Amino acid sequence: MKRTKDKILVVDDDAAIRQMLEVRLSMAGYDVVTAADGGAAIARFEEEQPDLIVLDVMLPQLDGCQVCQKLRDRSQVPVIMLSALAEIKDRIAGLEAGADDYLVKPFSPRELEARIATILRRVRDAPPNRATPPGTLEIGSLLIDTNRQQVYKNSQRVWLTYTEFKLLELLFERAGEPVSRAEILEQLWGYPPNRQADLRVIDVYVARLRAKIEDDPKNPELILTVRGFGYVAQRLTYREPISF
Repeated sequence: MKRTKDKILVVDDDAAIRQMLEVRLSMAGYDVVTAADGGAAIARFEEEQPDLIVLDVMLPQLDGCQVCQKLRDRSQVPVIMLSALAEIKDRIAGLEAGADDYLVKPFSPRELEARIATILRRVRDAPPNRATPPGTLEIGSLLIDTNRQQVYKNSQRVWLTYTEFKLLELLFERAGEPVSRAEILEQLWGYPPNRQADLRVIDVYVARLRAKIEDDPKNPELILTVRGFGYVAQRLTYREPISF
């Protein structure tokens, strides 16, 4: 049976935060389930199959980064991490674990709701209009199937999270054109950068993407850095959808 509401799993060991988010997100129209520790988070994910997870970093049993890494072994479900740790290295650790976004405690519930809505809308919506018809973008050994949102390298599937794929798609649809880090942040996350740490998020995601698609991530050939500005993807060719 098709769901009438998006389901959100809230994971936090603070009962007050769990209750507050459960009430607010329910009022915003979501079906909300909760967990209080890392082990319970994995179990609840398997039982409930949520559309998005709000995940605290500091958790008993398994911390949020460990939970996120385990989820990424089996799912591309969007994850927004929450943490009282405001250092950029802590934020980067969460993103490197596979999170799609990161909010520092104390946070505005309204801002969290806005980010949830943005991520779910982008997951749900059809791909945007393109200058070329949908199909397969190709560069060297890399094939990007924009219909199925899948990537292949040397005919082998490369598993990307939703956000990683959207970043790849954005850069390669504008291949040869430098794209600023600020624009990438607005296009993918839906908000402008307020501080340098926001732009650092893009660097983390590009590094993750390079690790998956480049032959030598330390000497990239597909996604190049435009120093002090952003990134540019190599030009590619277009061909019709393929089958594997």
